[in-house]
Amino acid sequence: MIAAFLLLLQAAAPPIAQVQVVPTIPATPPATAPASAPVSGPLPPQDWSTLPPLRIRRQATTLANTSAYVHGEVMAGRCAKAVRTVQGWSLSLDLAVLMTRDGRVRRITPRAIDCPTVEQYAAGVILGARDSIDVVDTDTDTWYRTSLTFAWGA
Repeated sequence: MIAAFLLLLQAAAPPIAQVQVVPTIPATPPATAPASAPVSGPLPPQDWSTLPPLRIRRQATTLANTSAYVHGEVMAGRCAKAVRTVQGWSLSLDLAVLMTRDGRVRRITPRAIDCPTVEQYAAGVILGARDSIDVVDTDTDTWYRTSLTFAWGA
């Protein structure tokens, strides 16, 4: 019955006018960046151990709901990097943070651990703490290192 109704609608519908698309050439070519140009700043050095530690005021343990997200990613099978501890499970992630000389976060690069959702989530946690970050007065943008540990019970 439904098929017959749809056929009737197709037969009764007016024909759709054909619209011819004519490509236009822009008056000025679009500006493009060179393929090798970084999008949002320089990359961190290969050896992060030489970077100064990122100082965060009011450093506290990761909130339970923050770890809950990472726990969910592990349970869903999207991340297999969690390790068993006496208290339950934990997952640690190193990050390099590029700070401008006036104290703004310019770029956050998580160390790849084959858990892209957790890596990006950790970068967001650091970005959310940007008002609590202390930087040393410098004349240039500076890379810092930090680490986050997400923990949850068994």
